[in-house]
Amino acid sequence: MKTPQLLNYARDQWLPGDSASLVELPSAIDGSPVALTGSGGMDFAAMAAYARDVGGPALRKLTFHDRARMLKALGSAIMARKEELYELNYATGCTRKDGWIDIEGGAGTLFSFSSKGRRELPDAYALLDGPLEPLSKSGLFVGQHVFTSLQGVAVHINAFNFPVWGMLEKLAPTLLAGVPSIVKPASATAWLAEAAFRVMIEADILPPGAVQLVVGGVGDLFDHLTCQDVVSFTGSAATAMKLQTHPVIARESVRFIAERDSLNASLLGPDAAPGTPEFDLFVREVVNEMTVKAGQKCTAIRRAMAPAEHLDAVEDAIRDRLARTQVGDPRAEDTRMGALVNRAQKEDVKQRIAEIAAAGARVVAGDPDAEVGPDGGAFLQPVLLRAD
Repeated sequence: MKTPQLLNYARDQWLPGDSASLVELPSAIDGSPVALTGSGGMDFAAMAAYARDVGGPALRKLTFHDRARMLKALGSAIMARKEELYELNYATGCTRKDGWIDIEGGAGTLFSFSSKGRRELPDAYALLDGPLEPLSKSGLFVGQHVFTSLQGVAVHINAFNFPVWGMLEKLAPTLLAGVPSIVKPASATAWLAEAAFRVMIEADILPPGAVQLVVGGVGDLFDHLTCQDVVSFTGSAATAMKLQTHPVIARESVRFIAERDSLNASLLGPDAAPGTPEFDLFVREVVNEMTVKAGQKCTAIRRAMAPAEHLDAVEDAIRDRLARTQVGDPRAEDTRMGALVNRAQKEDVKQRIAEIAAAGARVVAGDPDAEVGPDGGAFLQPVLLRAD
């Protein structure tokens, strides 16, 4: 069967990348090809200009309430076709529960911003910021601050772990603010982002030029940004630094927002001894965070800290729960933890485990070298390391 090619959406047209740019995307389950992706041959200057000249004016003709209702309609469109997205979700390594966070969570974000827009913003084109301010003793000169839409384009560069929710959490406030977007999903799970994007386009809710999609590299897009544009990035600190130091970002004072690597912790208090509800909650949530989406949520607990007198009990309790966690094909009903996004990610995780172990920690649950799940997949046992 021929591997499908993902399409870019530029200037309100679905366009393929040229054949020389295509990259094969593997399934997290067995490594088989899911899709081809690439953006070679795209005219990024024209895309940016189309967003500014067509999408921006069309969105700014709408009030905050008009845009908020538009977000609600987009959320409803996603929900109406969610089962299609769930089917594509499995190849990213995610169980249905994992996909629920991403797909229905993404739709929920649209609903939330829609509600806030109608409840907290005026049915107007601009937002007043404070009262009139006198600028002269006589009152002849006064000033009024207002918030209005940027006249540029928002470039959204998203992470692989939430191809739907990660896209929609950026689009919701951007569209509510009346700014057109160019969305660039991470390639590793781009087929799911492209499918969700296609649902929104086929719903015929958005005005022309409001959104565009790049399913490969962004080429020379950054060369065409101005002080009216904004870049929102989610991913590694190293990539964020590379993008943020692009000469055009600095020269044009382009707004740059980055959600970088996080190292979140959960801390058990000394009075939360074994047998208390707090102790049980701590253990349960640590295990959930280690196994939901195979631990790939950017908000996941990565360090669990406990008082010395409770450390052995915490280790035992977490290890016991992990031992009961079924790792395998995310399509199977008894699977509780799916795969990492691909084998390259699996090898990177194994390398990081080795680095932490070399720094003085020791593995007390899970075997990073054990082969689990279907052949060719990116499955890894949940691994707990202890550092005293």
